[in-house]
Amino acid sequence: MCVSAVPRFDDFVFRIATEADLVPVCEILRLAVTKMLAEGKCQWDESYPNAAHVRDDMGKGIGYVMELNGEVVAYGAVTFDGEPAYDELEGCWLSRGEYVVLHRLAVRRDLGGRGIGTRVLTAVGNLALARGVTSFKVDTNFDNTAMLGLLRKLGFTYCGEVRYGRGTRMAFEKLLENL
Repeated sequence: MCVSAVPRFDDFVFRIATEADLVPVCEILRLAVTKMLAEGKCQWDESYPNAAHVRDDMGKGIGYVMELNGEVVAYGAVTFDGEPAYDELEGCWLSRGEYVVLHRLAVRRDLGGRGIGTRVLTAVGNLALARGVTSFKVDTNFDNTAMLGLLRKLGFTYCGEVRYGRGTRMAFEKLLENL
């Protein structure tokens, strides 16, 4: 009998973050920032994202965690309120109307490459579909190879660039009927 080292989807819980999640979420983000900086990537830095961003997400009810066997293993901010930068896309979105956005996705560093990011994006897509939203938009930096690979794997389409005060990001969209 062969036992898989990959956790079953049933072992995961995707839920709204609570104050009790602040410490593990901040540690996940801190380690993600440290890794990005060590790799010379410029999407995040020592000031972003931080505990204030997480607290703000939690206060708005948009901070989500993925748990595995009761432990927080990933974090992301999920919003259905739009993203102002997306109104100024240099390119063309696949759709108009309501959409879900995922920001600040980070997976616990020791669990990278085990499909947790895929599970988070799938859970966000399912959350959107449950609300009748069929568009999933996201942006990432040109050098965030992990996120770019994940988006490619899940069939997101590159739509153009968006600008933030911190620089230009690549923008992607997925129509959710086939997520």
